[in-house]
Amino acid sequence: MTQIAPQDNNQQHLTSQQKTGVSSYLARFISFLTRRGARLLTGARSLWVGCQPEECKQRIYYANHNSHIDFILLWSSLPTAIRRKTKPVAASDYWLKDGMRRFLIHNTFNGVTIQRNRENNQDPLQPIIDALEQGYSIIFFPEGTRNLNDDVELLKFKSGLFNLHQQFPEIEIVPVWISNLKRVMPKGAFIPLPLLSTVCFGCPLEQHFEMDKTEFLAYAQQQLLKLKEVENQ
Repeated sequence: MTQIAPQDNNQQHLTSQQKTGVSSYLARFISFLTRRGARLLTGARSLWVGCQPEECKQRIYYANHNSHIDFILLWSSLPTAIRRKTKPVAASDYWLKDGMRRFLIHNTFNGVTIQRNRENNQDPLQPIIDALEQGYSIIFFPEGTRNLNDDVELLKFKSGLFNLHQQFPEIEIVPVWISNLKRVMPKGAFIPLPLLSTVCFGCPLEQHFEMDKTEFLAYAQQQLLKLKEVENQ
């Protein structure tokens, strides 16, 4: 049987390290271009009206969802130190379709992918729970899917936000209103239109453990809609 010489093993290990380094560099480069491009094309501004960016605080940022670039714009609006500790949550049926999307969501955005529906009795929130237990903040869209209806401000919230509030009462839940992205990135578009957009961060939700699921989700939705009024003032 032919044996691989020690130098061959070292060469293989070096090649693996080189590939990892190239992949990491490419991910950082794409991340830089994406952040700058998103903010340049949308003219995005960040308004911290109800709280301030605090590196030491673990948070769940929840926002309205109108476009595939929602989480990119919100993620790009966070200061660097906070962004590195924040994972956007994305649907696996879209972001795991091909190798390029998987590379982007996992390597470039350091995101968490979840199934929209429960499969094989597995908790769809488990990847989020794992990230929170590891100390990460997350970007979450409680509507569960993009709202493409121009006549409805917000779709009905799924139960995920309530369940996370129950399991992680010590983590702040911060509403974030993203304006204009339905017009910046309309359905079917591949390139954003150069329109102004705003990412508005509100006050952390109060802890209301006396509320049932329906009451809490209505409260969270109301607090998010209030930010639209603030942004328009």
